[in-house]
Amino acid sequence: MTADSITNTARRQPLAILGLALLALFFVLAVFAPLLAPDNPAAIDLTHRLAAPSAAHWFGTDELGRDILSRIIFGARLSLTVAVSVVGLSLSLGLILGGLAGFYGGVIDTLLNIFLMNAFLALPGILLAIAFVAFLGPGLVNLVLALSIGGWVGYARLVRGQVLAVREREFVEAARALGASDLRIFLRHILPNILQPVIVQAAIGMAGAVLAEATLSFLGLGVPPPTASWGSMLNDARSHLFDSPHMVVFPAIAVMLCVLSFNFLGDALRDYLDPRTRMSIGL
Repeated sequence: MTADSITNTARRQPLAILGLALLALFFVLAVFAPLLAPDNPAAIDLTHRLAAPSAAHWFGTDELGRDILSRIIFGARLSLTVAVSVVGLSLSLGLILGGLAGFYGGVIDTLLNIFLMNAFLALPGILLAIAFVAFLGPGLVNLVLALSIGGWVGYARLVRGQVLAVREREFVEAARALGASDLRIFLRHILPNILQPVIVQAAIGMAGAVLAEATLSFLGLGVPPPTASWGSMLNDARSHLFDSPHMVVFPAIAVMLCVLSFNFLGDALRDYLDPRTRMSIGL
């Protein structure tokens, strides 16, 4: 990408550039959290509990005297780990099951789409995740599995619809006539032609995973303490909403900016990957 194209993109899609900048910031915080955090996020200092933002603690401290900035930085690591893991697992399941349903149709499509997918769609995803974590107990692995167990359905239905539209195209029929195997047809001819909406859905799904992780942590169903989590920080701040509002403001801003950055990225990818939209905005 040339300097002129970058400048043109920044001028026509400022929210996309803002989203990428915020995501880059969060990923840097997540990767280099031990180096960037000014204090140990689990270190308790009761002599400085509920301290307001100052030069010593830029974002203040919580009710146990823990540095909020350090906990937000380490919370970014947890949120992005959960988001990438959940979307990766959900997308993998969705590609497999949705691809099978759309490619073969018939009885396989009936079993996977009508019975399996609709059964999961009948259950609210967040309630299913709450029940799953409440049964198995809190923890990072259980949290990822809980959010993935219902998250794959959206990807599966999207993939199924895209495969149904592509599998009858001429180049697919030509590959089948030449004796290509079903796996080769799907990987070489169908999958590259359905990735555009899947990538956009995955980017937006990252935002949903971050928000869902914060929600479960807020309810006490995320990772156990003293691991830093934006949702658990908000839960701890409920009783200090008026006397120490900084305990609520900074974690809430972190969640909001992270979710917005993924949404901005998803919108930008949708516009960029659609040739008609890209031409209409001059990209």
